[in-house]
Amino acid sequence: MSKPKLKKELQQLTKEQLIEQILDLYDKNKAVKEFYDFYLDPRNEKELAEKYKKLIRKEFNVENPMRAGLKFSVAKRAISDFKDLQPSPEALADVMLYLPECACELTYCYGDYPEQFYDSAYKNYIAALEFIARNNLLDDFRARAEQCMEWASPCGYGFADDIAEAFYEYYQY
Repeated sequence: MSKPKLKKELQQLTKEQLIEQILDLYDKNKAVKEFYDFYLDPRNEKELAEKYKKLIRKEFNVENPMRAGLKFSVAKRAISDFKDLQPSPEALADVMLYLPECACELTYCYGDYPEQFYDSAYKNYIAALEFIARNNLLDDFRARAEQCMEWASPCGYGFADDIAEAFYEYYQY
């Protein structure tokens, strides 16, 4: 169904019917519940950011790499789901940068991974830095972005050079 058609249908409902529909969605759909919980009380933004960072950490489990899923798609979905809640740019940047941080830390601690792993980590690092720069948050995230560069330094496949180049593109001395 298209949005215009849905809008037309919803306009035919009474206010009470619309409220009932939203309450029903709230009860049956976890994403809708989370959206309204955050929309009505954005003070729990840090808690929500931590929830999504835990999902990312689970995929890049530095503490127990044998249990790491190593699926960038799962981690990116966590970022996308968090973004759908419309958090502050600071909170979204925090979660976005956390993915390449975890990937860089994992490879620093446990050695080589396939080239595709490094390519995905690099792309997510660039996406985070672009978002951070666009929202004038570079100073707030400099230490963490630099830590990624340090963790990447012993890695192969040109990963260390790519991460360093990206860092210096955004953080010129």
